[in-house]
Amino acid sequence: MRALRSLHSIAREHVGTAMLGFQLMAHPVWREADPDEGAGTGVLLVPGFGAADAALGLTSTWLTHRGYRPAGARIGFNLGCTTELVDRIERRLEEHAEVTGGRVVLIGHSRGGGLARLAAVRRPDLVRGLVMLGSPVVDPMAASPNVMLAARALTRLAAAGVPGLMDRECFSGGCYDDNIRTLASPLRVPALSLYSRTDAVVPWRLSLDPSAECVEVRSTHIGMGLAPDVYRALRPRLTSWVNDRAAVSRVG
Repeated sequence: MRALRSLHSIAREHVGTAMLGFQLMAHPVWREADPDEGAGTGVLLVPGFGAADAALGLTSTWLTHRGYRPAGARIGFNLGCTTELVDRIERRLEEHAEVTGGRVVLIGHSRGGGLARLAAVRRPDLVRGLVMLGSPVVDPMAASPNVMLAARALTRLAAAGVPGLMDRECFSGGCYDDNIRTLASPLRVPALSLYSRTDAVVPWRLSLDPSAECVEVRSTHIGMGLAPDVYRALRPRLTSWVNDRAAVSRVG
């Protein structure tokens, strides 16, 4: 019975995601764009578990049309060791801040939001703001059982010698303890956590980050990058962070 409920939830996720894509293309939040809005502010996009940079391609397009300078995190399919992935995101932050001439906005989906949060705690000097899309930052181990089964399967492959995957240290031991402690640390940058009560992968309460502004949106988990509600919530927060950058530049 549990398996049937899980399959039903997954099927509902995919149907809902397809509908969101059609809604976004017709929505004013997609069609109305001011090319000066972003003022060249850098944005680093971190994909979710099992996804590559292309998964946030529409988000990148939306940002580009509004004058932001988005870039992918280049962490492959986000299947590896948490600490190693955060190290790579930190290096990308340094590179993108250098290229764009200022602090960078981090946007992460699902596990990518948790990785982005870890990077923001480490390097607040490089981060203008943080956006987490359906990210289980309150308790990463409480996500959908199917997701956790897939993650633990990776540890068995890693133990068998397959490189570049999560290992047992991601679920227990010193590496896990360090990252969980850091994930719970207060943020020193503005942050937005978007969640959906219809999310079939990450229970919505896991996204209620006490250091972030938490906003409910209508979306599936997979479709966070397609939901009009997500972009309606993003736009004013990003604009506010851009204006803060402009104010700092004028003072300097």
